[in-house]
Amino acid sequence: MIHRRAFLRNAISTSGLVAWGCTAPRFLQQTAAATPWLGEAGTKDTLLVVVQLTGGNDGLNTVIPFKDPLYAQYRPTLKLPTAPLPKLNDQLAVHSSLKSLADLYEQQAVCVVQGVGYPNPSQSHFRSMDIWQAGSLADTLTEGWIGKAMAKIPKAQGFHLAASNEAAPLALAGAPAKVPSLTSLSEFQVRTFAGSAQDRMQQKRIIEGAAEMSQAKTPALLDFVKQTAVSTYQSSQRLQEIAKSYQPKVPYPASGLAERLKLAAQLIDADMGARVFYVTIDGFDTHANQLDLHANLLQEVADAIAAFYKDLAARGHGHRLLIMTFSEFGRRAKENGSKGTDHGSAAPMFLVGGRVKPGVAGEHPRLDRLEDGNLVHHTDFRQVYAAVLEQWLGVASKDVLGGTFKPAAILA
Repeated sequence: MIHRRAFLRNAISTSGLVAWGCTAPRFLQQTAAATPWLGEAGTKDTLLVVVQLTGGNDGLNTVIPFKDPLYAQYRPTLKLPTAPLPKLNDQLAVHSSLKSLADLYEQQAVCVVQGVGYPNPSQSHFRSMDIWQAGSLADTLTEGWIGKAMAKIPKAQGFHLAASNEAAPLALAGAPAKVPSLTSLSEFQVRTFAGSAQDRMQQKRIIEGAAEMSQAKTPALLDFVKQTAVSTYQSSQRLQEIAKSYQPKVPYPASGLAERLKLAAQLIDADMGARVFYVTIDGFDTHANQLDLHANLLQEVADAIAAFYKDLAARGHGHRLLIMTFSEFGRRAKENGSKGTDHGSAAPMFLVGGRVKPGVAGEHPRLDRLEDGNLVHHTDFRQVYAAVLEQWLGVASKDVLGGTFKPAAILA
């Protein structure tokens, strides 16, 4: 191994780089490990954007059976007035904060899947979230359903668009390469590992030189170039320019979720080849004083997703795009003594895109048939995953989910 400082004293030359072969200086190996790698640009394949509602979204105040008298009986202070609720049909409405999603519903771009859950539901945030992210009820869960799916897709790439200090989700574990977690485009860059500005400049020149050599297809260097992923250098430079010049087709609201989805839009429009994007929004554990908190959270979700979809649809990506929301569980049917709701089970999912099967899928859980105070699920969440895997990502769902599940009717 050539010592980094010893190398930096030498002249930077093509012949020197070729001579290293696979014994590159350690800083280049570190750069490779830290650099988000993207493969061939130009793909026009389908795109999946998963929006995780962390904490357990109250499904009964999200999709509301407003004509059922038990709804008002169970929720004397949390029931929502019927008048401003956007209607899905003559029995169901959505929360008034979801108006922007309801508008997309009217435009045939939303599928509402009702009563989604799984057998013997866990009331633990951690266990239930692991089950949803792994796509499995197994006792030990180490890989995610998206990560396993990416392992089946040639050159699959994706991004976790993270909030500050947010850990990578289990859902992405098992991918053939680590899925980068980004909070901004400025993080998508070739990183150097040096103690001084002069060393950083030297290292950057080396990486630039290696990238130029890769274009010349120097045989002795090709494997090294692949290992160190210096091909991302030009991509990172292009993305820095996109970050400065990107002009959304519609305005995005000033919220954390909207910023993360706008970042996804920038990456998609840059045509970098990534197909999967994962974002989260926390705060849905509404045990007390739920009304205003839940309304604000749903507004952030709806407005961010609507802006994101409209922006990408205006850029010609609407037919490629599928946005899927989920939460680890719903809330109990009856409100508690703190004007909130406790951990429950079944809840709705929203799918947004140019090729969803518009309308309502499945039946709303019956309020007169609760189990331990919880809504009984109608659709197993793995049926939704099976449809996404097989009909959207082109992956055999049995290989990912470890069993056969009838795909839900959510895609046109």
